[in-house]
Amino acid sequence: MQDAGIDGLIRLSENGDSAARQQLFTMLYRELRQMAERQLRRSATPTLSPTTLLHETYLSMSAAAPAAFPDRARFLAYASCAMRGLVIDHIRKRRAQRHGGGFEFTTLPTEIPEVADEELDLDRLGDAVDALGAVDARLARVVDLKFFCGFSFEEIGGLLGISERTAQRDWDKARMFLQHHLRVPNIP
Repeated sequence: MQDAGIDGLIRLSENGDSAARQQLFTMLYRELRQMAERQLRRSATPTLSPTTLLHETYLSMSAAAPAAFPDRARFLAYASCAMRGLVIDHIRKRRAQRHGGGFEFTTLPTEIPEVADEELDLDRLGDAVDALGAVDARLARVVDLKFFCGFSFEEIGGLLGISERTAQRDWDKARMFLQHHLRVPNIP
C-alpha cells in the first residue's frame, strides 16, 4: 500500500508538482538518510553530515529539470547517484582548498599536503561508475545501490525487479568492469 502511494507521488512529482515532490521526500526521508549515512561511511568524509548530504540532495533534485521516476527503485537509484555526486564534489572542493584553491598566498609553501588515498579512490571510483553507466545503466545502478547505499542483493533485486541471483551476477560483472577501468586488483 505504501509503495502504491509512493508511485502516485512519483508520477505527480514528474509532472512538476512540487508539493508531491516534497511529500515523496518526506515519506522516504528515513531510508534516504540511511543511504546518506552509508555514503558518508564509505567515503570517510567527516566534514559532511548525513543530514546536510540529504538536504543538499533534495535541493539538487528539486533544482534539476523534472526527471522520470517510474518507480521507487529508480527514484532511490537517482537519489543515490545524486548523493554520490555531491560527496565527490565535496571531496574535490576540499582537496582544492588544501592545495590553495580559493586562497591567495603571499609565499610559497615548502611542502604540499598529501591527498588522502580514500579521497582519490572515491573520486576515481565515481568516474569509473559513470563510465559503467554509459555502457550498462543497470550495472551502474547495482553498484550505486550495493556499494554506495549498502543494500543487500535481495533488496537490490526487489528494487530493480530482478532476482537476488541476477543482482549478484550484475555485481560481479560490474566489479570486473570497474577493476579493469581502475586497474586495481580487488574491489570489496
